[in-house]
Amino acid sequence: MSASLQSAAAAHTYEKEDGLAPVSELLSKDGVSPQLAWQLFSSGKAVLVDVRTAEERAFVGYVPDSVHVAWATGTSLTRNPRFVRELEAKTGKDKTVLLLCRSGKRSALAAEAAQKAGFTQVFNVLEGFEGDLDEQQHRGGSDGWRYHQLPWVQA
Repeated sequence: MSASLQSAAAAHTYEKEDGLAPVSELLSKDGVSPQLAWQLFSSGKAVLVDVRTAEERAFVGYVPDSVHVAWATGTSLTRNPRFVRELEAKTGKDKTVLLLCRSGKRSALAAEAAQKAGFTQVFNVLEGFEGDLDEQQHRGGSDGWRYHQLPWVQA
């Protein structure tokens, strides 16, 4: 991990003296911050699932070792009717699952669908991979996974 990444992670620590706090104490039904998502994922306490399209992952980048289950596909973002079945096949219903999209909107819908399908610990990663649009219609200037300098790679 780079020195800048370590300092960024240290600025957003959720650890207790004896290690990471129990997952149940850290998670909110409203979602989790990118920093907390990284801590839970990198410590093995959660599965990180990227719900963006394959094209977004290929051209924008992705989090290494994350699982991919598209919520929608293609440039028209056609809803994936098999999303819940694919998610269950790749994660199981009882693991802590963190869903990540571009801005946190699709992943919130995906988390809601997964909860309705019986997933017990599924949460939206707030801000998404790229963050919200700013006044110039650009992403990544004020929030998002990449803005917080969390690990990601370009395809």
